[in-house]
Amino acid sequence: EQFNVTAYAATAVAIVTLETFAGMWINAFIVSVICMAWIKRKTLKSNEKILLALGCSRSWFLCISWVNSLLSVIYPKHLHVHPTLQLVASIYTFLNYFSLWVSACLCVFYCIKIASFRNSFFICLKVKIDRIVPCLLLGSVLLALAISILAYDIAEKFHTKDRNFTCPGNFWEESIKMEKHLFHISFITGFGYTTSFLAVITSALLLLFSL
Repeated sequence: EQFNVTAYAATAVAIVTLETFAGMWINAFIVSVICMAWIKRKTLKSNEKILLALGCSRSWFLCISWVNSLLSVIYPKHLHVHPTLQLVASIYTFLNYFSLWVSACLCVFYCIKIASFRNSFFICLKVKIDRIVPCLLLGSVLLALAISILAYDIAEKFHTKDRNFTCPGNFWEESIKMEKHLFHISFITGFGYTTSFLAVITSALLLLFSL
């Protein structure tokens, strides 16, 4: 049985490694092409800024995910200790949400550039979109940073509650507190995914209706 568990873990790590390096190679190619264009022109277009941020964030996200999966198999006891677990959760959350919102920014950018509405507000957005892109990227960084700080705090509280579970008489009290933390996690996760999903869906629908 121990051999089967080890074999399954090794197979899972091998598959994750192949997928990670494939994704990192694709993102590295995108980043290198944009960087070469940046060196030649000494400037970047708005869509290139978004793609550069997306490629870098996805590369680091894949790298952190791969390291996390590798350590969870090889050194599980060293991973689930303070403050390693909290730092991994915080960095993972930051890169995940940043890449999600940058992807949503890319969809919004192309929607505004391609769609042909006659509305004055939409026309104003189309004219000013190149100046809005840096603000969108900065907003994505700040929001992802705020959620990653919350993720660190929640992971810290989970670590504290795990130690308190070992104390007799604290089980029900700590269980109630744990449910509250799980609600906070669900709310934060739902907020991050819902906002990016709504931005993508809204951009797609507006683009379809404008054609």
